[in-house]
Amino acid sequence: MSEIAQYTPAELKAIREVFISGAMPECPRCHIHMTERPIGGGSFGLGYARKREWLICPSCRRSAIYDIKRGTRN
Repeated sequence: MSEIAQYTPAELKAIREVFISGAMPECPRCHIHMTERPIGGGSFGLGYARKREWLICPSCRRSAIYDIKRGTRN
């Protein structure tokens, strides 16, 4: 049986908790430090601009995106 491609909700929560503490999280599958990519998000007339971070595993290429201000996924 093959491994699930996406992170589980528990894995995403653990990644987020490490990231908001100021450390760079490890991929829960590969145990390699993830890389960080900021994602711009203009307001597009919505009255606010989102600041999101994209955390990517350089080995398995799985990723997680977090809205930094809200502390949530996507």
